[in-house]
Amino acid sequence: MTLDYIIHLANYSDGVLYVLAGLFVIAVAVIIDRMWYLRRAILRGSSIVRRMAAMGRVNEDDLTTLRDYAGRMPEALLLDTALNHMHDTNHASMNSRMDEAIMLVAPRLDRRMWVLDTIVTLAPLLGLFGTIIGMFHAFSVLATPGHAPAEVTGGVADALVATACGIFIAMIGLATFNMLQNQVRLIIHQLETIRTMVLNRTDGAPVVPHAGSRPAIRTAVAA
Repeated sequence: MTLDYIIHLANYSDGVLYVLAGLFVIAVAVIIDRMWYLRRAILRGSSIVRRMAAMGRVNEDDLTTLRDYAGRMPEALLLDTALNHMHDTNHASMNSRMDEAIMLVAPRLDRRMWVLDTIVTLAPLLGLFGTIIGMFHAFSVLATPGHAPAEVTGGVADALVATACGIFIAMIGLATFNMLQNQVRLIIHQLETIRTMVLNRTDGAPVVPHAGSRPAIRTAVAA
């Protein structure tokens, strides 16, 4: 497939293929941006959960260390909130503040996801629109004397390329959109887990050590 033929296909749909190409570039940019950010957030959150699971209790220094490790990831705001309210006498107030932090973080997780969702819906419709325009060009050949009907068949084939491109973009976008949505749900679950672990380790009640750090129990057998 030569460049001239690609330009011919794009012009045959009155430029719709150019628009589809632009949508594809935007979709790829959003996918890369969200995959990079969400993947880092998941790895950072998993590490924080593992570190806290190994702690029987957490103090201000522990939370500060975890906060520094979180960096600019979503877990940072949650740990900041825990640090600011860990000395509150009303433990329910700390729980409420951390719930608020999770709600504030949530919109950052699916930022620009609406763009991908829109492209998934728009691309097939735009491709169909380009095909309809191409059909007009294909059948207009019949009204011109001296053109064989075989030219209509070739024109229809060229017109269908727009629909194929639109469906292809939608398939790529839909698969990645669902994957990213699943990652967002996982991060929200990690944030809720971290909140619960912080509350359980700062409420003044004894905490059973994690299985990985449980001390050995020795038994004595009477002689």
